[in-house]
Amino acid sequence: MIFKVFLAGAFATIPAFYFQVFSKEAINIFGFEDYGFVFLVVSAAIEEILKFLAAYLIVKKSRFFDEPIDAMIYMVVSALGFAMVENIASVFGANDLSDAIGITILRFVGATLLHALSSGLLGYYWAKSKIFRGIIYSTVLHGIFNYLIITFEEKLIYPAVFLVLMGFFIFADFERIKDED
Repeated sequence: MIFKVFLAGAFATIPAFYFQVFSKEAINIFGFEDYGFVFLVVSAAIEEILKFLAAYLIVKKSRFFDEPIDAMIYMVVSALGFAMVENIASVFGANDLSDAIGITILRFVGATLLHALSSGLLGYYWAKSKIFRGIIYSTVLHGIFNYLIITFEEKLIYPAVFLVLMGFFIFADFERIKDED
C-alpha cells in the first residue's frame, strides 16, 4: 500500500504541472505577477489537493487504513513521491553538473521536507475529518515557504527556519494522533 501511494504521489505531478500552467495563464489574465504571491498560493493549493487525492484514492477503502495516524503516514508518503518527481525534473533542468548538485542539495533539504511537512499537516486534519481545513492550512504553509524561497533567494536561513518551526508543529501533531489510537 505504501508503494502504491508513493507512486500515486509521483504521478500526481503530471496533472499538477498542467493545472499550474493553466492557472499561471489565468492569473496573468487578471493582471497578477507571474511568480507573485497569488500564483504561489494557487500553485501550492494545486499540489496539496493532488497529493491528497493521490493518497485518498488509493487508501480510502483499504484495510490498511484503519488508524488515525495512517492518514498522516500516507500523506507523507504521497508527498515524497511527488517531491521525487519534482526533484528529478529540476535536476534535468540544470545547466551543468555543479548546478545539478546544488539543485539536488537545496531541493532535498527544502522542497522534499516542505512537501512532507505540509502533507503531514493535511494528513493530521484528514485524520480529524477536517480535510478542507487541512487543505487550507497546508496550502498557506506551502505558499509561505514558496514566497520565502523566491523573496530571500540568497538568504536561505529564512525558509530553513520556517521549515524547522513547521517541523516541530507537525511532529507534535504526530504525537497527538498517535496518542489517540
